Amino acid sequence: MSNPELAEILKAEKRASGRWRLYVIAAVAVLVILGVAGWKLSSRGGKETTYVTEPLVLGTIRLTVNATGNLEPTNEVTVGSELSGTIKEVLVDTNDQVVKGQPLARLDTSKLDQQTESSRAMAAAAKAKVAQVQATLKESEAALERLKKLHEASGGKLPSQANMDTAVATADRAKADLLSAEAEVRQAEANVGTNESDLQKAVIRSPIDGIILTRNIDPGQTVAATMTAPELFVVAEKLENMKLEVAVAEADIGRVKADQPATFTVDAWPSRVFKAMVKKAEFGSTVTDNVVTYKTELEVSNDDLSLRPGMTATAEISVAEKKDVLLVPNAALRFDPDAQKAGGGTQQKKTFVQSLIPSPPRRQSGRPQSTDTAAPRSADSSRVWILRDGKPQPVPVKTGLSDGRATEVSGEGLSEGLPVVLYAVPPK
Repeated sequence: MSNPELAEILKAEKRASGRWRLYVIAAVAVLVILGVAGWKLSSRGGKETTYVTEPLVLGTIRLTVNATGNLEPTNEVTVGSELSGTIKEVLVDTNDQVVKGQPLARLDTSKLDQQTESSRAMAAAAKAKVAQVQATLKESEAALERLKKLHEASGGKLPSQANMDTAVATADRAKADLLSAEAEVRQAEANVGTNESDLQKAVIRSPIDGIILTRNIDPGQTVAATMTAPELFVVAEKLENMKLEVAVAEADIGRVKADQPATFTVDAWPSRVFKAMVKKAEFGSTVTDNVVTYKTELEVSNDDLSLRPGMTATAEISVAEKKDVLLVPNAALRFDPDAQKAGGGTQQKKTFVQSLIPSPPRRQSGRPQSTDTAAPRSADSSRVWILRDGKPQPVPVKTGLSDGRATEVSGEGLSEGLPVVLYAVPPK
């Protein structure tokens, strides 16, 4: 046999040996896969579905409405000046406590003082003129009386009629002069009163007891009092009592009423929770970007003066509360064993996790968001599943208030401590 033929035979045998090796490796791999699958199937066959439960608890549930707004003084007054002039001195500064009638600033009254003295002098001159006219009237009336007596004594011969007419006219003129002089006195006295009143107005006083919030003037500034008085100071009534004005959403306003308790927080004191009380909810609405809200006023106590006007606050108004009621996690009301069988445990596990977070309320287009969360079927018939002998059994319940995490339930066969199924864990 030649060498080329021998080489060809050896190559053919080598190719056949490689194919057999591949066949053997593939067969072993298939056997390993089948073995692992069989082991898993055999190990799973002995396990059952387990259920995660939580006992019914007896407790208190509250329904709240959230709203934001700003703190304001209960009464805030803007102080201005009725007179035009130059500020001579400013007697107070911001944060100063003031009482009603206390001087806050004074205008320069040098020109007004001169006008007042001049009006007083004119009033004195008018009074002197009245006295002079009164004397003239008295003299003319006496002369007229003498002529009348002479006329009677002479039988009408004396004095002449012309003299009598002159005497009567003189007395009448004196009476008219007296009336005019008295009118001048009244006018002069009115001018004095006006100038003295302006002198009093030149001292700008606080209209209320309170604290100076803002000061808008300094000595030497000119004040121009035209149709509206210029704003020189803002005085707030004592800040121990304040008000919180919040905007309540249209969907929530029907639950908010006077005398409901509330709490709120401010950014300045993030760790503190302040108490408040609803004073009133206005009927008039405010529309901003097609969102309807209603201004609601809350009464706030501020004894330590830690709160300041203008602070932004987030309030939580308690609109409903029930004590000593049975409470169940919202996940228990959503549990359905049929869904567990059809779709596995993923959905139930997701529901349990979601139950730990309050569900966001639904929002309609063009309407403000309601801040409270309702029960899955509020005030409606529903059911929960009670674990008995390792198996979930349905129990009909009636739901009530819900805070987004737990819901009030009632019904026959329910008692504190009863295990309620939250979700199922399938066998592994």
